[in-house]
Amino acid sequence: MSKSLISIRRRFDRAGIALAGLCALHCIATVIVVSSLGLGGHFLLEPAIHRVGLALALIIAAIAIGWSPIQHRRPGPFVIALIGLVSMGAALGVPHGVGETVLTIFGVSLVSVGHLLNLRAPTKQS
Repeated sequence: MSKSLISIRRRFDRAGIALAGLCALHCIATVIVVSSLGLGGHFLLEPAIHRVGLALALIIAAIAIGWSPIQHRRPGPFVIALIGLVSMGAALGVPHGVGETVLTIFGVSLVSVGHLLNLRAPTKQS
């Protein structure tokens, strides 16, 4: 694989980790702010935020982690990230609350681990 494609994949892995961190922060902040202060529920609990976040996570993971089994012959990052993405998708189907937060945090954590493993895996250069 060319150095430019490897560089692009690495950038997408880093973007995926950043997006996962923002998602986790959003989940935690939502639980704290809405439950303790009763503020921001109309914005922080907006379903569109969750759908857009999942769509971005899917796109970034597909670009960065989708290449990983081909590049370094290690399916681990792909499988771990896929389980995380499925968990994030499942979180969209449950009511707002603890269950949704747990599924989402679990999912974004696994997606981040997949991206980290993908970044650390040796790459074949052509």
